[in-house]
Amino acid sequence: MPVEQALTVLVAEDGAADRLLLAQIVRRQGHEVLTAENGEQAVALFAERRPQLVLLDALMPVMDGFEAARRIKALAGEALVPIIFLTSLNEEEALVRCLEAGGDDFMAKPYSAVILAAKIRAMDRLRRLQATVLEQRDQITQHHHHLLNEQRVAKAVFDKVAHAGCLKASNIRYLQSPYALFNGDLLLAAFTPSGDMHVLLGDFTGHGLPAAVGAMPLAEVFYGMTAKGYGLVETLREMNAKLKRILPVDMFCCALLLNLSFQRGTVEVWNGGMPDGYRLSAEGEVLAVLPSRHLPLGILAAEQFDDATEVLPLAAGERLFLLSDGVVDTGDAQDCLFGVQRLRQVLAGNRQPDRLFDEVMQALEHFGGRPRDDISLCDIRMLAPDQVVVPAVIYSDSGRSSPLDWSMRFELRGESLRRFNPVPYLVQLLQEIHGLRPISGRLHSVLSELYSNALEHGVLGLNSRLKRDAQGFAEYYRQRAERLAGQVEGFVIIDLRVEPQGAGGRLLVEVRDSGAGFDVAQVLAGRPVAHGFSGRGVNLVQRLGRRARWLEGGCVAQVDFEW
Repeated sequence: MPVEQALTVLVAEDGAADRLLLAQIVRRQGHEVLTAENGEQAVALFAERRPQLVLLDALMPVMDGFEAARRIKALAGEALVPIIFLTSLNEEEALVRCLEAGGDDFMAKPYSAVILAAKIRAMDRLRRLQATVLEQRDQITQHHHHLLNEQRVAKAVFDKVAHAGCLKASNIRYLQSPYALFNGDLLLAAFTPSGDMHVLLGDFTGHGLPAAVGAMPLAEVFYGMTAKGYGLVETLREMNAKLKRILPVDMFCCALLLNLSFQRGTVEVWNGGMPDGYRLSAEGEVLAVLPSRHLPLGILAAEQFDDATEVLPLAAGERLFLLSDGVVDTGDAQDCLFGVQRLRQVLAGNRQPDRLFDEVMQALEHFGGRPRDDISLCDIRMLAPDQVVVPAVIYSDSGRSSPLDWSMRFELRGESLRRFNPVPYLVQLLQEIHGLRPISGRLHSVLSELYSNALEHGVLGLNSRLKRDAQGFAEYYRQRAERLAGQVEGFVIIDLRVEPQGAGGRLLVEVRDSGAGFDVAQVLAGRPVAHGFSGRGVNLVQRLGRRARWLEGGCVAQVDFEW
């Protein structure tokens, strides 16, 4: 009878006649035969020749079949070497001993060639199945190690990109506990050229590597636009457009984006789908909630996207507490969620800001919850302007080809005033002048302040004295958004003049608006603190520019810079 595959079969039988009979039967089936007279010889032959199947007499001198079976199985290791016990025993206990010693089957005397052939074929199928399983296991293990290595490399790149900003700044504390190797939560922070701080806490659909894929382009947009001085609105539009373009339809990113202005003592907020953030006093009292008012990034097309932000006062020492939904959505054994109320109890009971993260995590542990998602916590403290340390920007070129004698005029009207912020563009242009690079932050602050004043007070006619308290502050920015959403009449003109001066040069900035102006002498003589949050802009411009002056009833502002 033809066989599927010729095997090497070890026959261990102390009776010479039975041994010869078995060997003849097995050879007729096309297999190679090795013979042994006792268990000790069987073990030695197995170690030397590694047969694929063993026919083993249970009762043999020197070493019985039970001990030989145990040793052969130990030598075989993971590979399946089927052992068929040859026995005249018929008691149940004896047959059970055969199986417990490592036997896979047994065959009673006298031997039947037909039954033996069937048993050998059956054992060979098991042996090959085991070999296939082991091979596939090794392939899976190799693939798993390869995948882990790829993930480690990807995570190293991801961490370098995601943590390229100022997360290590003295006013930021954070904790991230990923559900998988990759964190689907994204925490980014970076300084603008003017010394403001942008912070983004995002949460992509799902977790692990798929959730982290969208984080790379999002971080690229965040860091790139923040470094160039773009505000939250422009950055939000670009991030939403990019994610809408590249993500599959079932993926999006909930995000909470902040702009902390240390000079103005304000925080600008946009929350799309994230849990409430909290504005806390220095002692930990909840002063305000930062709720979600928008859909997440990557869902709406550009023309439908709502980029409206909210601006709140934030005094030095006050804090912002942000979290991902992995905290409030943690469930216990009965699928009861940790929830917002329990979180608020932790916030209310906290007396040491440095212990807040520990107390939140301990509350989750005592709740008996099982995290269902990545967990992120972030605590950001507002600094006084003189406490902020902005890292210096390193440029790759020498700047020797800088233009030193030129002028330009930038005029904005109508839709441009509603949608376009010229400050980042102008600062990037001025950074082509090598001598201005060390003061690019001051340039950005002054240009931003002058342009904001021209737009808000000159064109939109907003009254700065509204910002006398937190409620008036919110009303001021509500009116700003309302007037920008309507028909915008008027203009803002920005003139830049660069000219050589000795070994350096001089920059003259002039910003003109179409408004009614203001009482320059009164504002310059006034004390901004007396008016709450208003009047700080003029002071800031005077402090940062070499020479600041307001002409034509306040409709024209001029500031000089020298290098």
